[in-house]
Amino acid sequence: MALRESSSLRRSGGEAVVEGVREIERCSLAGYNIKEVYCCPALIDEAALPLLQRRCDGALWIEVTAVVYAKAALRATTEGVLAVVSTPRLSLDDLRLPDNALLLVAEGVEKPGNLGAMLRTADAAGVNALVVCDPLADPFNPNSIRASLGAVFTVPTVCTTSRECIAWLRERGFTILTAQLQDSRYYYDTDMTGPTAIVVGTEATGLSDEWREAATGHILIPMLGVVDSLNVSASAAILVYEAVRQRLS
Repeated sequence: MALRESSSLRRSGGEAVVEGVREIERCSLAGYNIKEVYCCPALIDEAALPLLQRRCDGALWIEVTAVVYAKAALRATTEGVLAVVSTPRLSLDDLRLPDNALLLVAEGVEKPGNLGAMLRTADAAGVNALVVCDPLADPFNPNSIRASLGAVFTVPTVCTTSRECIAWLRERGFTILTAQLQDSRYYYDTDMTGPTAIVVGTEATGLSDEWREAATGHILIPMLGVVDSLNVSASAAILVYEAVRQRLS
């Protein structure tokens, strides 16, 4: 319960809580160390149990009642199984990238659900890494893991500062494209076929001046209605898939 609630405890201990059969299986397939599995026989699908047990071979299995599971789980009905897993934290220098790498950079995203949705998009689009700068949301928050459908385990994810990320991108010759309304061109008129970092900002205020000034290009999504912006995860998906389109055409 403490791991579920405390991002500082997750970081300091290098552990996180993963709920659900699919998410635990993806965690295992990605090579993460599953330390403990808490299983509620009254809730779990018996047909899923044999495969899950093979995936979590070596973990400590603990049966719990529905009452205990409801207290420990973020959602009392998440298939009756949750696990405690080791979560090694990557640095920028740990990333192994191709020559024309595509990165998604998120500055100061506040909502774990948005971070999870971006991870899900990154996995689907073959993004090489997600870099979370000056993070307010933890990629291993249970809500983020759930929203990502387990993609947090398949997409290399680094948490760092904006300053460190900008210096690292410049050193490696990345095109830095910031999503912003001011002084921008439409995203589909911008070349994204080389090493590219697509940068999106916070839900409330967008990107900081630090990123705006560091950018090699400013890109804009046309807004034809009353509202002037999209949800940050929706914006990220549009921009990332434009890069995919260009690279496949």
